[in-house]
Amino acid sequence: MKQTTKKAAGKAAKETRAKAPVAKADAGFSAAEKAAMKDYLREKKAAKSRADGEADLLAKVAEMPEPDRGMATRLHAIVRASAPSLSPKTWYGMPAYANADGKVVCFFQPASKFGARYATFGFNDAAKLDDGAMWPTSFALAELTAAGEKKIAALVKQAAG
Repeated sequence: MKQTTKKAAGKAAKETRAKAPVAKADAGFSAAEKAAMKDYLREKKAAKSRADGEADLLAKVAEMPEPDRGMATRLHAIVRASAPSLSPKTWYGMPAYANADGKVVCFFQPASKFGARYATFGFNDAAKLDDGAMWPTSFALAELTAAGEKKIAALVKQAAG
C-alpha cells in the first residue's frame, strides 16, 4: 500500500473543493431594496466629505409624494425641536437622526419607499427607549395627528437621552 504525503493529500483536497458546484447568487432583493442599498453607499461616501446632512435630508423629503412629504416635514420639525442634539442625515435614502457617535437613533420610512400601506417612524438600538424586557421600536403612521405628534416628541426626547 502506497502512503500519500501531506503535500499530495493537500493537493487532492484542493482539487475536490475546486470541483464542488458553486451556488448561484440569490437575486432576492427587490428594485426598491437595491435602490436603498445604493443610497446607503452614496450616503457613506458623502459623510466623509460633509458634516451637515440636513440639506440631503430635506432634498429627499422634497422628492417624496404626498402624504409622505407632509409627514416627513412635520416629523423633521418635531425631532429638531424635541432633540436638538440629534443630527439630521439620510439613512438608506430615508430621513434619519443620529447621535453624537453618528449612530442613527430614529428614522422615517415613507410608505412610498417600499410600497407599504403606511409610513413608519422607527428607532434603532442607539435609542434609549428600553422598558423592561420588551418595548416597541417602530410605529405605523397612516396619518400624523396632534396626539401622534405629542407621543413622537416624547419618544424622541427619551430616545436621544
